[in-house]
Amino acid sequence: MTGKLEIPSITFEGTVSQQNRNVDPFEAFFNGGSGYIEVKRSIKAPGITVQVDPLPKRPANFSGGVGKFNISAQISKTKVKANDPITVRVVVGGVGNLKLIKQPVVNFPKDFDQYDAKVMDKTKLTQSGVEGNMVYDFLAVPRNQGNYVIPAVEFVYYDVEANAYKTIKTQSFNLEVEKGDGNASTAIDYGDLKNKDIHPIKEGDFEVQDIADIFYGSPKYWGTLSLLFVVFVGVLVIFRKRAIESADVTRLKIKKANRIATKRLQHANKLMLNNEHGKFYDEVLRTLWGYVGDKLNIPVEQLSKDNIAEKLAQRNVNEDTVNMFVKAVDECEYNRYAPGDTKGNMNQTFEAAMTAIIKIEDVLSGVKKRRPRMFFLSVLVLAWAFSVPAGAITKKNADDEYKKGNYVQAIRDYEELLKKGPSVELYYNLGNAYYRVDNITRAVLNYERALKLSPGDEDIRFNLQMARSKTIDKITPKSEMFFVTWYKSLVNITSVDGWAKTAMFSLAIALVLVLCYLFGRKLIIRKAGFYGAVAFMVLFVLSNVFAYAQMQILTQRSGAVVVSPSAALRKTPVPNSEYNSIIHEGSRVEIVDDTMKDWKLVELEDGREGWMLSSQMERI
Repeated sequence: MTGKLEIPSITFEGTVSQQNRNVDPFEAFFNGGSGYIEVKRSIKAPGITVQVDPLPKRPANFSGGVGKFNISAQISKTKVKANDPITVRVVVGGVGNLKLIKQPVVNFPKDFDQYDAKVMDKTKLTQSGVEGNMVYDFLAVPRNQGNYVIPAVEFVYYDVEANAYKTIKTQSFNLEVEKGDGNASTAIDYGDLKNKDIHPIKEGDFEVQDIADIFYGSPKYWGTLSLLFVVFVGVLVIFRKRAIESADVTRLKIKKANRIATKRLQHANKLMLNNEHGKFYDEVLRTLWGYVGDKLNIPVEQLSKDNIAEKLAQRNVNEDTVNMFVKAVDECEYNRYAPGDTKGNMNQTFEAAMTAIIKIEDVLSGVKKRRPRMFFLSVLVLAWAFSVPAGAITKKNADDEYKKGNYVQAIRDYEELLKKGPSVELYYNLGNAYYRVDNITRAVLNYERALKLSPGDEDIRFNLQMARSKTIDKITPKSEMFFVTWYKSLVNITSVDGWAKTAMFSLAIALVLVLCYLFGRKLIIRKAGFYGAVAFMVLFVLSNVFAYAQMQILTQRSGAVVVSPSAALRKTPVPNSEYNSIIHEGSRVEIVDDTMKDWKLVELEDGREGWMLSSQMERI
């Protein structure tokens, strides 16, 4: 209404402490009294008269809006089949009486069935007045095929700065409707995710991830690479030496003599347990002759007790051990055909043969009996326990506040903890808290920051998608080649350090497989070593490429989120220049030109570009 409007006075009933000058302050102090008394007072604020002037003559299509506004529109699809629904979203934003404006009108073609608009109030009260956006989703269903034009939506409001009526309009849309399948579809909003909810917060400890302390490309990274190559060269030299030794048949026979003798004695023990008398003594005798023949490199035709005794004496084997060996051979030959206690003879022969071989092996291998020594190592561990000071904020406190539903307090706590440094867990939980208080813009921003540190986290991706579904702008990314999409998906499987660790692991496995290829005795092992080494070396190279790509994403910080209720993409970095489109809070942009302080050239996911004020966005 117009005319003189009076805001009535407001009375506040309060209590005032007033000094009592009749009381001696010293007397009041010693008598426990006070020099002040409480007096009830009524504090009255005067009324205010406001002169409301009438608006000039109103146009016929006046929306009722008074203030400073902008309007934008977007369509869900530009190519559909007949009987498939489409949604046209119209957004009126700015500062003014947004809650009192009339609903915009979309003039759909006659062949379209139109439904009531779904209205979303995205406004808030600020020092400038009611600020934000009113969102209108118009659902319509084209019934026949053909090419249609949905005309621009006009909005007429009174501009208080210019003291004049202004008409603003959206762009028009060209819609191609193809022949349908004959089944009439119901009007359903496919973007409605109201039956779903975000994933819960991440409880437990959090890890501060200093972007300046990345493992990939650091001295630790190059040091680990160098260490792997040094170890590989060292193992290669050792294996090569062993391969040369293996080529020496005589040395190989000597080296394997003990192992072969052990296997034969195990077989002889089984024959003894099965009471196979003849086979047992034949096996023990072959064990004794075979062991000394291989160990002393004596041809079979030269094997004799005297020859063996002489050779053993030359190797510093004492006379008792030589006699024990010869006796074991004699007992074996005698008991092969001797009657008597078969079981007792076999036990005696087996023990004699085993003892003789062990003693000879000790002497020929240079093993000396040593008295066991006990080494006691005293380790003093100094553990500094840093106790959390009373009243300090912990992540558990913040998580508890979130679970109690005190989301505002949880937001304060998470933001205080983030002062220690960036953390995936804190950004993610902070995004959840903002989502719960319906601050979708801040939720998107913190989910984006968490995803930047941990691109492979499915919880973050899901919650970010949920938050984006509640933003005003539905921007369809521009099409790209399938291999570019695959490449980006591979890069985002894990973080930069995740790829760096994968590279280290791949290189280590590749070097082991190279050793298998070089020194494997079986053909299948050599083939597996060769092809496996090639595969892991390819993985090593790709992991480094992906780690470098992730590091560029992490350090460049070209992404940003619009935090202003609405922002115009202007053609030039001048406040009053023309703009080609309007975007709203929560939308993601990429900063293309960062050379100016107050203005940034940004690009949307669909390829649109324009200049934006720096104050209207916040970097991820």
